[in-house]
Amino acid sequence: MVTTRSALLVLALLRPSFGLVSRDGHTGRLPAMGWNSWNEYECAINETVFLMVGELLGSLGLKDLGYNYVNIDDCWSDKDKKRDNVTGKILPDYTKFPEGIKHTADEIHKLGLKLGIYSDAGSLTCGGFAGSLGHEELDAKTFAEWGIDYLKYDNCNVPDTSDDDYRWWPENWLGGPPAEDQTLGGDGEAKPVPAPAGYDWTTSKSFDRYKIMSDALLASNRTIEYSQCAWGHAHIEEWGNSIGHSWRMWGDIYPVWAGKVQWSWGLMPILNHASFFYNSSNFWGHADWDMLEVGNGNLTIEENRSHFALWAALKSPLIIGTPLDGIKPEILGILSNKDLIAFNQDPIFGAPAKPYKWGINPDLTWNQTHPAEYWSGKSSKGVHVFALNTLDTTQKKTIEFAEVPGLDAKTTYVVHDSWTGKKQGVFKKKYEARVKRHDTMAIRIVKEDGMFATSLHAELWGLVIIVLNAFADVCR
Repeated sequence: MVTTRSALLVLALLRPSFGLVSRDGHTGRLPAMGWNSWNEYECAINETVFLMVGELLGSLGLKDLGYNYVNIDDCWSDKDKKRDNVTGKILPDYTKFPEGIKHTADEIHKLGLKLGIYSDAGSLTCGGFAGSLGHEELDAKTFAEWGIDYLKYDNCNVPDTSDDDYRWWPENWLGGPPAEDQTLGGDGEAKPVPAPAGYDWTTSKSFDRYKIMSDALLASNRTIEYSQCAWGHAHIEEWGNSIGHSWRMWGDIYPVWAGKVQWSWGLMPILNHASFFYNSSNFWGHADWDMLEVGNGNLTIEENRSHFALWAALKSPLIIGTPLDGIKPEILGILSNKDLIAFNQDPIFGAPAKPYKWGINPDLTWNQTHPAEYWSGKSSKGVHVFALNTLDTTQKKTIEFAEVPGLDAKTTYVVHDSWTGKKQGVFKKKYEARVKRHDTMAIRIVKEDGMFATSLHAELWGLVIIVLNAFADVCR
């Protein structure tokens, strides 16, 4: 008899050979979930903050929903001394972490959670602390000794000798073919020679810097989830899944709906880019659209809902960035939405939702204010549809079943509201609802006869049997 565990193992084996499959069989297979210190605390961190967060993840019910990483971001090490003169190891800031990082990891592990840490593929971190460039093997070994479970690896302070010969920065892409090479760097300075047509970005220095740390982590005696924070540079979507579990696709996020604040970006510019660059995510590798700003800044409840729904739909890592102490019930409710988390963490379908219609603009329109509004994706519980309202007034959104991949105009469907968890009724041809300013309709659709899941499972088991038979033939 084929068990569910066996089926998942077979599906894991079907992942292309360039995917980074962890030796423990599960780390990195699904998008990471947890909490990170940067979006709210920046450098104002200490051990007490992380132990408090660990306790709150449990008491608020977030741990049971899958939020299991407590991630230390920048500013955790000794900015002045940087490294031990004898061992070369990065020195923690013992004012912030009096008993060292290992003690923090041990305490987090006692809570049934995992601890993440931060470093940089440059000479210094973005905050000016010790980077790991040239120290990758030692730092990976040190992190493993400390009991670290997750590494966010940033991209600041890269020496000229380690920078790319050709640049591709996503912020400079203004539409056109997604693989179009750029003649401008992110600093606006002209680059004399664009990348040649068909350039292999695995020959770039960005790839080399991130692969060196990947190899060092794999050589350590601990499985560590590897989050490559390369900001989408050097077309990391083409190679990130070969050496890491996730890869940042854009610059830093900021809690505003649209536009840019200094070097950080609002939700809509990021989603605009995701409207074109979504296909690299699947099991064992996930495009990272940056940490969640849900609960931060002046985002409205509707904007917070859209942010969470669409990041979940994109199968982005769900890393909370708001204080949990005193969190508002409505914000906790958004972060705790079981239907959206289930889509993000689906064990059978690894691909993200994809835009099937733009809405405000013609399909395939590049627009940082009004990106694709209609998205859909399959899960083991049905077809999920997301309809974003980018306008400033309430709008009626119509889901034409014939337009949604996997649905048709002839079948009768049951529609479930992912926000309320309630059945909306039985519908044929279309479903309509009013969506508030900057909110997102999130629904899950199944056939009225309940055969949708059954037919999917039948297809899955059929695939499993075919693959098992193929393996049996090879073994013979």
